[in-house]
Amino acid sequence: MASTTLRAVTHRLTTTPVDQLPQIASFLATSLSDCGELLSATQNQKTGKSESDSAVQIHKLKTRLASLLQDRSFEGRWTAVVLVKATVEAGQWEVLRGCEPLVRSLVAILAKSDPISTKKMCIITLTRIFHLTYQYPTLVREITTPSLPGFITSSLNLISVKPSSEPVRKLKPNTPFLEIVLSAFLELIARHPTIFRPFSAQIHSILQAIIGATSPTFPGATVDLAEQLFVALHNCAPKNTSAEEWKNASRMAISSAHRAADYVLRGAVEQWESVDATLRQGAQPQDYSQVVADAGPDALGLPGWEGIHAGVERLTVLLRLLSRFLTAPTASTVAIPLGLILDLTSRLNAITVPAPGADVPVNLQIGREERDGLWAELPRIHAACMKLLLSAVDALETGVVPVAQSILEQALWVFRAEKFNKDIRASVYDLVHALLPRMGPSTTKKNVLSLTDVLRSCCSDLLPPTGDSGPSAPPDPKGKAKTNQATVNADSFLHPASKQSRQAQTSITFPSLKRAASDLLPVVLNSVPIEFLPTSLRAEIDRTVILTSDKTGMLASVLNPVPAMKGRGAGSSIMPFLARCCPAEIEVEGLIRPRMPVLMHAPGISGYGSMVDDDEDEDQEEQTTPAVQHVAPELTGFLRPTATPTIQSNLPTTETVKEPAPSLNKRSLPEERKPAAPMAPAASLTDEKHDDVQAKKARLDTEAVSAQPALSRASPASFTATAAISVPTASVTATSAPMPTSTAKAATAGADVSMSGTSAAAAEAGDDDSDDEIPALNIEPDTDDEEDEEDVTMDG
Repeated sequence: MASTTLRAVTHRLTTTPVDQLPQIASFLATSLSDCGELLSATQNQKTGKSESDSAVQIHKLKTRLASLLQDRSFEGRWTAVVLVKATVEAGQWEVLRGCEPLVRSLVAILAKSDPISTKKMCIITLTRIFHLTYQYPTLVREITTPSLPGFITSSLNLISVKPSSEPVRKLKPNTPFLEIVLSAFLELIARHPTIFRPFSAQIHSILQAIIGATSPTFPGATVDLAEQLFVALHNCAPKNTSAEEWKNASRMAISSAHRAADYVLRGAVEQWESVDATLRQGAQPQDYSQVVADAGPDALGLPGWEGIHAGVERLTVLLRLLSRFLTAPTASTVAIPLGLILDLTSRLNAITVPAPGADVPVNLQIGREERDGLWAELPRIHAACMKLLLSAVDALETGVVPVAQSILEQALWVFRAEKFNKDIRASVYDLVHALLPRMGPSTTKKNVLSLTDVLRSCCSDLLPPTGDSGPSAPPDPKGKAKTNQATVNADSFLHPASKQSRQAQTSITFPSLKRAASDLLPVVLNSVPIEFLPTSLRAEIDRTVILTSDKTGMLASVLNPVPAMKGRGAGSSIMPFLARCCPAEIEVEGLIRPRMPVLMHAPGISGYGSMVDDDEDEDQEEQTTPAVQHVAPELTGFLRPTATPTIQSNLPTTETVKEPAPSLNKRSLPEERKPAAPMAPAASLTDEKHDDVQAKKARLDTEAVSAQPALSRASPASFTATAAISVPTASVTATSAPMPTSTAKAATAGADVSMSGTSAAAAEAGDDDSDDEIPALNIEPDTDDEEDEEDVTMDG
């Protein structure tokens, strides 16, 4: 089927007019992806007739693609670029090893006046080819090494202009290729750093223009790519110096941030003192009569800026760049300057938005307009600081434990003063969420109480708005008209639900805030000692997770119940709400109805006892317990002591007695089995009857149950026993009548069957003279109903 598809693709590609090829380019590319097995097969495997035909079709495809790449029309070149990418991805090494002429043609297209879409697709295709050749050193030497420098130069020419006398480049304004070129460089620079090394200075100059732009000139995605590529440039350093290059670049970013803070924070009096000796010398003198501005360039070579908004923008960009330094992969092991980062964040977080009416120290040489602009911009700076601290926590993981308390205190400083800002709340929630799993188990009660405001605000952000809950004014009993009519909104009577709908829409427009809040509550319940949480706060958290139907939060609450403490009532579980909210979840099912089998510690309980122990106990069981084939049934209470006729001893010995079947409407309590004892003569049984009655074992049942006499030689015709109590018909039918038994087996059966009452005692007391003689039993008739507390069991 693959050969047929390949033949059809080749046919349509050669017979369709060039100007109509873009319409079917997507179909042809999809069809080529289905021929991957055929395109990737090596030449030595194509020996048959069909394989030779496929080889001819592949040769035709490659020839046609090479011809289209050099076609004069835009349509032909665009179609060729798309199909080359599809063919390379489907054929892998087999196609890559012969694509060097195609790569040269693709690089040449970047210098032609083709449409923007063709050049973008050409950059994507070349990046994909260079990426696929990385795992084959031979192909890297034959294709990537000679072609990648030309690709870098052509790409830089698309986005910038290089003066002949300067080693740097100037970025073209409004170029459409900037984002795609930065993405391609970021993909290739870590794999081929030595090829990018001659171009690192030119790339650095372009990135400085993008990162240093204070006006919204570039989209956010482009700035993010520029920051990542700026950090990745340390890969181009000479051998064994990449770690030092990374360290120097990060320190220069911190120095640039401090320089920007010197200008931005000049309206407030700072109480901060740096731990770095180089920063204690103080900032450069400023002219407070002029608008705040930095002439530049700074330590990173970024251009200058002017205005409080531009300064805050530069400061936030530098904080984001530091976050990139902590999260981006590095070529070698680096030393993170954590102390310098915490020094910078403590300086920026120490100045917060003052509360209304609060007396804060300010610089009187700065105008009120600049100070008000600073108070308005501070939440942006603090949100960037929280993200920088979060990046440090994620990068260091458990290594951040020694400074975790300091980071948490900085977050709480900012939260208490600026929790009105949604970005601040979301960033603090994320930071606390990352800190608690690492420092939660060792948290003291004081630290837990300091998180109360954060947790209550978290619950408030998750709960839906309550709407217009203002109480209506009570009617005036004296009928006086209200004098203050200015506060009444007449339009609210026409649309009473308008305020509620506006509040609901406001809560929906911040999904990141709700996500951060919902992620924090389960971590608090799982990581913080539950006994340190105030009762009211725990109740509010449980209420929040129930109302928001948060399965993770409810599971955390159920698995971390409130411990029993002195002076505190027993805590209630929210498991019913969890079962009602998520009945089909596997976690809830495993929590409510666990399938784990009962674990027993007794040896051999699962049938895997020691074979040596079984061999040792075998002989002992043979001596103590005889082999019993039929166990005596439990007493059902059907028969009571009644008048029994004298059993004749001249009955045939070939008859057998049928033991009564156990009743199914009684609880079975097994009797203790005793060793076989010789039968006692009738005289001994009669004499010792009343003496052995007290030796009967105590019953667990409340009702005294009498045992049915085991008849060794009984005749069904002569048996006239009568029940002492009335029993249901079902009990009568469930119990079988006694049957005759043989004389030889009667003594043995009577000795093996578990005996109770006076019959067992009499059997033990008697002596056995002969097993061949069966004594006659003569039991006095007894129909008195008052003797229910005694059971007499006879066994022959």
